[in-house]
Formats: sequence, structure tokens, C-alpha cells
Amino acid sequence: MQELELFHIAEDWFQKQNWKPFPFQKKTWKAFLMGKHGLLNAPTGSGKTYALWFPIVLNYIKNNPNYKTKHKKGLKAIWITPLRALSQEIKQSAERITQDLETQMTVGIRTGDTSTKERAKMRSNMPDLLITTPESLQLLLSSKGYEKTFKNCSAIVVDEWHELLGTKRGVQMELGLSRLKTTCKDLRVWGISATIGNLEQARKVLLGPSSHELENSILVKASLNKKITVKSIIPKEMETFPWRGHLGLHLLDQVVPIINNSKTTLLFTNTRSQCEIWFQKILEKHPEFAGEMAMHHGSINKETRLWVEQAIRNESLKAVVCTSSLDLGVDFAPVETVIQIGGPKGVARFLQRAGRSGHRPGKESVIYFLPTHAIELVEASAMQKAVLTSSVEDRIPYLNSFDVLLQYLTTLAVSDGFYPEEIYQEVKQTFCYQTLSEEQWQWLLNFLVMGSQSLKSYDEYKKVEIEEDGKFKVNSRAVAMRHRFQIGTIVGDATISVRYQKGGYIGSIEEYFISKLSPGDVFTFAGRNLEFIRIKGMAAHVRNSKKRTTKVPSWMGGRLSFSAKMSELLRQELYTAALEFSEQSKEIQALQPMFAKQREESIVPQPHQFLIETFKTRDGYHHMFYPFEGRAIHEGMSSLLAYRISLLSPITCSLAFNDYGFELLSDREIDIQEILDNDLFTPAYMLSDLQKSLNSNEMAHRKFRDIAVISGMVFTGYPEKGVKMKHLQSSSQLLFDVFRDFEDNNLLYQQAYTETFEHQLEEGRLRLALERISEQDIVWNQCTQPTPLSFPIITDRLREKLSNEKLADRIKRMIKKMTK
Repeated sequence: MQELELFHIAEDWFQKQNWKPFPFQKKTWKAFLMGKHGLLNAPTGSGKTYALWFPIVLNYIKNNPNYKTKHKKGLKAIWITPLRALSQEIKQSAERITQDLETQMTVGIRTGDTSTKERAKMRSNMPDLLITTPESLQLLLSSKGYEKTFKNCSAIVVDEWHELLGTKRGVQMELGLSRLKTTCKDLRVWGISATIGNLEQARKVLLGPSSHELENSILVKASLNKKITVKSIIPKEMETFPWRGHLGLHLLDQVVPIINNSKTTLLFTNTRSQCEIWFQKILEKHPEFAGEMAMHHGSINKETRLWVEQAIRNESLKAVVCTSSLDLGVDFAPVETVIQIGGPKGVARFLQRAGRSGHRPGKESVIYFLPTHAIELVEASAMQKAVLTSSVEDRIPYLNSFDVLLQYLTTLAVSDGFYPEEIYQEVKQTFCYQTLSEEQWQWLLNFLVMGSQSLKSYDEYKKVEIEEDGKFKVNSRAVAMRHRFQIGTIVGDATISVRYQKGGYIGSIEEYFISKLSPGDVFTFAGRNLEFIRIKGMAAHVRNSKKRTTKVPSWMGGRLSFSAKMSELLRQELYTAALEFSEQSKEIQALQPMFAKQREESIVPQPHQFLIETFKTRDGYHHMFYPFEGRAIHEGMSSLLAYRISLLSPITCSLAFNDYGFELLSDREIDIQEILDNDLFTPAYMLSDLQKSLNSNEMAHRKFRDIAVISGMVFTGYPEKGVKMKHLQSSSQLLFDVFRDFEDNNLLYQQAYTETFEHQLEEGRLRLALERISEQDIVWNQCTQPTPLSFPIITDRLREKLSNEKLADRIKRMIKKMTK
């Protein structure tokens, strides 16, 4: 069948739906049918799913002209999605095509939510089109005879590639692809990505930096001019001393009319705890929303999440308070309105959320921005500009993640075994391991066979055996079983399930939150007040409670930091505070009372200035610094500065930081002039000073715990019988100490430090920030009291010590004193 005839089938189908294919869809079909690989860059809701399902089905029709009468069984294409929540939508899109074209092709889903019965059925009878996650793909590679399952697969599509890039799940994907390229005779590899700054690099990471797949590939960009309108919710009374204590709740009355005026509204919060609080507060104040409003975040059980997604589709809900769990293409009918509560910390995330409203080609997206404190209006203003210029962040790919590679090699050894020389060549083709040396490879192989040098006398670390023909194979059933349970653990903090005493699963919470509760304590979770009874196994038992409470679980993932792009936009926006009133955005204009108050004691910095403020309160001597670089950079920079000051004069100080700046609080005054004279902001010797300044051992140890689990050195336990976090910590601590003392060339031990500096502290960005500061004029102001810029940092530090009520009282007193 000729390409023209195939196109005719597709265009006919589109016509029947009263649609017209976009140029980018046709371009993708053509490239795919010509045998090309590629990356499709298209926004959510633009029809990207049809851009790739269609050519996959058309390719099958082309190779099987009598497809309507004869069906050739077997796996033909795999669609990878990073979020299980998306799999139902993707399946429905595929089925519409396969059924309408009468192809007899079957579509199946295999994720962590798939039942054991379903999986067993798939083992003997794979669907033609399989939708799965990176983890489930690894599980398929760990099953015996996987080569036979995959051999006729002609396409693999990695959806939402920008979400996987720069994560260890992305590395897992790179390795999975390297194996499938060898296993499948005629495989086309395609990625779909929303806009990221480094699209070309994203294509390289997907296809391999020097592969023939990359040479025979195309980057397709969907040029759909989507109009995005950002509307800021500006408080009627502007606070001159901003703090985020009320999480924006004082603007609740301005939000309710927006909800009432639209069919469905999504309220995006940055953290799960903020999501819980907003949901509770709206219902307390407006009980009429009961039954019309729901909540959606990653820790709520699957049934509730699916019910909410379905309810959005039917438009039976007025509002949903959610987190990034609804960011990605969960393809429900477009909602009318999106409200972003608090700064989203990154441009890409903001655009993704905005795209949820008017989620159809050609429709305008409207997003309201609600600041949780006044300075966030600067972020709102920056977002307006970002939307116009489409300036989006890069995603930085991982290099040499030895833990993920060890997990993958064990996976291959568990299934049919592997020959090192063959797999080494495949692994070297990936972006992550392009510089993997022969020596490092030998070290990894030794590790699989006998544990590392210092562990070789312990049998539990000997997992893989070398057979006579040189094949590496796992022959122990126990090792294989343990490994399969651990395959998807690309680790976050240990979670614990929350259940009613009489059964009934509610969701999961990080263990460190539960460990702080005593029996009888009441906390809010999944929209209900729950009384904590006890921990049994890996579950927290609770019962419903009528008591009011201010305890809301916080998740460590909630501490988002600014992206580099966001920091740059924020600084540019802040500098407009000095322009003529008419040249400012309405957000910056609304902040004029705050800026005026700031200027009474200090300045609003200009592009060439770096501001330092000092003042004394009853808490001690405050030294405030404002790089406007985001929380992660300020964490590293404040430690670095405190360490360098301590070399000049012995001093103890506590550190506090937010996205705008950081504070060194000490019991005696620090001589700022001495800091400036000694050039303490220099990027020279940064790395060695950082290692000494931060408790880098402690940070590296936390990273090492994850590395130990991913590489399989530490077992997290079987489902329902998880290993307690305490035991995990102690076994990984023990290994960390052994390597530090006896084997500091251990690749996994070294990886813990690399990741701490490169990923957690973003060492490269920190260096650039220091270089920028060293070229600015430093303005040091000795103030008589806290300034509006310093206020959010001070109140954030107090929050760690005081309950919400006490904090609010204390802040009221502080503001009263400062505004006299």
C-alpha cells in the first residue's frame, strides 16, 4: 500500500471526527513511515497522541494488506508514560483508531496498578499495542524469554520525555532502549516532549549521542500559536511586610467568585500539604461546595484519583484542588479555569498548568496567579513576560549513574543472563554512560559477582554467577524474587500507608511525618480529619475524628527551588521597580507601597548591585544577603559564606534561606567590611570549601541511602512487609562508613558525593552566581529594623520553632512594632 493511500485512510478518519490534521501530525506520520526516529515537540492538548498512534497503526496496515480478515498476533508497539494516571487516556485514543479502522489490534496496559491476573494473561498473550511505565518495562526485561516477546516490536514511543530527562527514571529508559534497539529487528524510537530549553540535547539523550538512530532522526516542532493569558489576583490591601504564613488564604474570598463563574476550576498548589489546607479552608468557609469539590494528589489512593479524573471529564465537579499530579497530559475535557496558588518555581511547570485550561488546539488558556505573599507578585509579573517570550528551562541529564546501571545489569542477569562484551557496547551507546571506561565496567561486573572489595567475604552481596561460557546469570530464586520487587525503586522518602483500623486504604504519607505523631494526635489528610492510633507493619492505623487540627502532613518533595531560568526572570522583573510607574507591570505597580517601605531603611537593588542588610532584634544579629537565585543555591551559598567567615573569626550562626535570599543569624555582630575586604564571594576554592562547610558527609550519606537501594545493596522489603526506615538507614550508614574507611574509590560511594554537589547543590549554578556577585557593586545597609525583603526569610525561620497560631501572633506584634 502506497504512502498516499495510507495518508488517505488517516485523513478520512479525521474528517469523520470533524477534525483536520495539523501539519506537525502529517510531518510525523511521514517521517515515521519512512523509517525515521525522532522527537516530537508539542504542547499538551495539541493532538500529539494521534501524531504517533496513527503511523504505528498505518505501518501495520501497510505490512499486512489483508489486516481486516487476518490478524497477526504479537507485540507491535510500546508506549511509555511516566505517569500511570495517563495510561487510560492513551489507551482510549489508540482504541478509537484500531476499532474505527477495523484492524483487530488489541491494546493493553501494564503498570504498577495492573492486577496479577492481568499480568499472567499478558505473559502468554501480549497485546499488539502495550502502554506501560519505565519501571514496568524493566520488569518485562527481567522475565525469561523477553527477546521472543519483543522481537517483532516495530516502535517505542516515550511520552512526556521532558519529565523523564534529568531523572534516574530517564536513565532507566535510556538503558531499556539500548537493549530493545538490539532485540527488535526494525525498531523506530520516538519521544514526545513539551517545550524545554535544550530540545536538541533531549533528542541526543533519547536516541544515543553517536548512534545511527540519531543520524536517521528528525525533530518535529508543532508551531501552534497558543495564546496564554496570565491574570494576577492582586490583594485589595497590600501588605508591606510579606510572609507566607497564611499560604494565600487571605485571598480566598477573591477566589470563590472565580470558581462560581466557571464550569470547572483546577486550583494548583505546589505542595500536598498546601493542597490539603486549601481544600479544608474552602469547605469550612463555603460548605455549599461539599460534594462539588474534590482533591487530587499523588498520595491519595488510586480509586479516589481515578474517580476525580473521571468527574472532571463529566464536568460533575465545580473545583479540584490539586498538585502536579494533574500537571501532565491526563487528557480530560478542558477545564475552563486554572488558578495557580503561589509561585510555581519554574516556567515550564507554569505553562504546563496553564495549558490545562482551553486544553484544545486553538483555544486560549487562562491562568490566574494567586500570590501566597506579596513578593510573589514579582514572580507573577515575570511569568507574564516568560509566557510572551516562551523562555523555558533546560533539563540536565544524568551522567554515570552507576546505581541504575547495576540494577539494570542484575535485571538482565535475572532473565536470560548476559554476555558482558555485548552489553558493554550497548551501554556505551547511551548518553548517560558514553564515558564509561573499561576499568569502571570491570569494577561493576566484580561488584555483581562478589560485592565490592570490602564486602567480598559476605555471601549476601554475591548475586550473579559466571557460567562456563562467560554468561552472567542469577540462578538463585530468592535473589531473583528480591530483585523483581525492587526494580522500580527510584527512591523518594520512605512512605507509610494510612489505613482505617477496620481496613480501607486512604493513601500514603512520608514516614518522617508519622514518626512525629503520638497516639491520639489528629491530622488532616485526603480531606478528612484523622486520629492517629498506632503503627502496625508499614501502615499507620487511624480513625475519623471530629476534632479540629492544624497538623497537615508535609512532604519533603514540597521544597521546590527556583530553576535557573526562573531566577533570571525574577531578577529582571525586580529591577523594573526603579523604572517610571507607566513602564511597570500592574503587579510591580501594586507592590509600590512595599518598595517604598523597603527604601525607608534600605534600597531595592538594581542590576549592577548586590544588597546586604544588617540589623539587630531580640533574636540576635541578622545578616541578610539577596542573590535571588532560588532556595537550593542559597542553601549552598549560605553554608559556604558561614564557613569562610568562621575562618576569619570563630563564630556560630544559624542559617535560613528562601528563594530570594538567605540570613546568617548570630549572637554577635559579623564585620561585613572584613567579609568584603577578604573577597569571601570568590568562586575560587569553592568546591573544597563547600565540602568542608556543609555537612557534606551527612548530605552524601542521605544520597547514598538511595544509591544503596537502587543498586540492590540494601533491600527495602517485600510488599506489606517493608523494611523500617530506621533499619534502611542503619544498614546504608554501615556500608557508607565501611567504604569511607576502607574503600574510598568505591564507585557508588563516590557517586553519592557527585550527586550531592551536581544535583542537590547545583554546583555549576552556584559558581555562576558567585561570579555574577563578584562583578556587582556591593551595597551594605545597616538598618534599624527588619525590611520588607528580609521579612519572609525571618518568619520562615520562626515557623520551624512555633505553631501556626503562635507564629501569627508573634508576626502581628512584629509588624505593629515596625509600622509605628
